Amino acid sequence: MRHSTLRQLEVFEAIARLGSFTRAAEELHLTQPTVSMQIKKLTDAVGLPLFEQVGKRMYLTDAGRALQAFTREMLDHFARFEMTLADMKGLKQGRLRLAVVTTAKYFAPRLLGLFWEQYPGIEVALKVANREHVLERLAANEDDLYILGQPPEEMDIVAEPFLENPLVVLAPARHPLAGEHRIPLARLAQEPFLLRELGSGTRAAIERTFAEHGLKLKVRMELGSNEAIKQAIVGGLGVSVLSRHTLGLDPPLGQFAILDVEGFPIVRHWFVVYPSGKRLSVVASTFLDYLKDAPKHSTEPN
Repeated sequence: MRHSTLRQLEVFEAIARLGSFTRAAEELHLTQPTVSMQIKKLTDAVGLPLFEQVGKRMYLTDAGRALQAFTREMLDHFARFEMTLADMKGLKQGRLRLAVVTTAKYFAPRLLGLFWEQYPGIEVALKVANREHVLERLAANEDDLYILGQPPEEMDIVAEPFLENPLVVLAPARHPLAGEHRIPLARLAQEPFLLRELGSGTRAAIERTFAEHGLKLKVRMELGSNEAIKQAIVGGLGVSVLSRHTLGLDPPLGQFAILDVEGFPIVRHWFVVYPSGKRLSVVASTFLDYLKDAPKHSTEPN
């Protein structure tokens, strides 16, 4: 092990995390033969197999799992050391790993772009996934920071609100309720609803709001993305409640009507989250401070 290189450990960590030699090669911008050669050298140095193939799937051996835990800790320490040195030199350099739920994709890239303008030496890796996958990454501590609309209560985390997340009722532009004022919630409950899949934070907020008023939703369809819901609304299949951010900075309101319903918008918040006790890198701490000023960065749609 003493003769193993940092590059070999980086390659191993990528394979263990991604579960694929091919995907690791793509992420690290290496050829697959190079990746295979690095792992062979590392395996020889360890003296035990690190991976085993079962059918078409690849699994870590006991030695591989032990090395994965050590490698993650070592690479985290090394990254923090690099960024501490950069900070001592008056620079902000290094790598920021950010994972966000799908709805946050409508504003997170803009925030990252403005942040990168201030610190162009920083390399950013952005992962966009559904809530379940983001929570899996959070549990595995795969990223520096996470953006969620609803922090998990069952996990030991730090969650800081940084931006309002207003939920609005969207309908087709020519919907009969478009233009009406103070529409009762009971009247809205008569409309066919388009909802995200179970587990969605937005869906949970909608169902809770209606349940508190003793109302039940008429669910016409469940869809797996906000874009699919928006297209279904335009197609006249029903109404929905979505984050105002899903309309973007320049929303095509000619296709949608935001209904004036009693109790709406439901104002929630976006949270930046990380495991409790996690020591944030210099770059992650800087980005966290930046997020706290997010309302100043023109992320709200017009």
